[in-house]
Amino acid sequence: MEVRRVCSILSMLSVIGALGAGDDGWSMTVLPEVRALEGYPVVLPCTFSHPQHSQHTSLQLLWRLGHGQGASVLFRCTSRTGAPSCEPGPQQDQRYRLEGNPREHDLSLRINSAALQDSGRYYCRVEVQGRDHVSFEDKIGTRLRLYTPPKILSLWAEGSEQSGFTALCRVQGSPPPDVQWLGTEGSILEGSMLEGAMLEGSHPLAQGSRECFHTVSQLRDVSPGQQYTCSASNPLGKDQAVLYVLPPRPHVGGAFTPLLLLLSLPLGAKVLLLLLLGGVWAVHGVRCWRK
Repeated sequence: MEVRRVCSILSMLSVIGALGAGDDGWSMTVLPEVRALEGYPVVLPCTFSHPQHSQHTSLQLLWRLGHGQGASVLFRCTSRTGAPSCEPGPQQDQRYRLEGNPREHDLSLRINSAALQDSGRYYCRVEVQGRDHVSFEDKIGTRLRLYTPPKILSLWAEGSEQSGFTALCRVQGSPPPDVQWLGTEGSILEGSMLEGAMLEGSHPLAQGSRECFHTVSQLRDVSPGQQYTCSASNPLGKDQAVLYVLPPRPHVGGAFTPLLLLLSLPLGAKVLLLLLLGGVWAVHGVRCWRK
């Protein structure tokens, strides 16, 4: 029910209707923007009309992501005269398929299991093959925005007893999550975004790495003997992870053993024991499990 409600909201937020028309009588209709949830299928609408097109005309159509030299062709097929469907090439990625029927002037593209890196601007193009070979494409493009709840990917600490410790929380989500740090008693602590992470909520306009949707927040002056919670939230949900910093234990002979940290990943899903040796993390006997 919750997913259905979110999908309904995203549908209402989508900007509807963009019409491109040429002086030679053709027209193409697309949506300027489509919004969808990660992991679900999404359809990019595209329809066209042209006075020279008929049921006896062969068509070639393609969808590409991005514009210019950096564009990637994602789908290409040929609708031959008398054939019931549009035939893609043998190397076609099966995540993409034609949702519409070119014979009915519908070039809509379906993307199965849409991922964050599918975000970008898409363009559809059709070539009418006849006595006068013509081709046309949408010049505006359809911008696809993928949304996903926040997820804490990792939580760790860096530093030494001499220089002090800093806790870092790496988060994924779209829209970019708001990251908040909490102390042992639930007090709000002042963290900051790490430079070089995805800032300003930007979305790539071409197919890119999932890393573009990661943010890293840091908390300085982390003290041994304390507990720190990284909390990430956006309109689609919330995730938390807890970092326990244990004080050094005295060793026989008056020396101290290295600082031992207990790291609990999102909502108690995983537990790792990490040993700090000279400022370098070493993992011993790590076990991961889910509840």
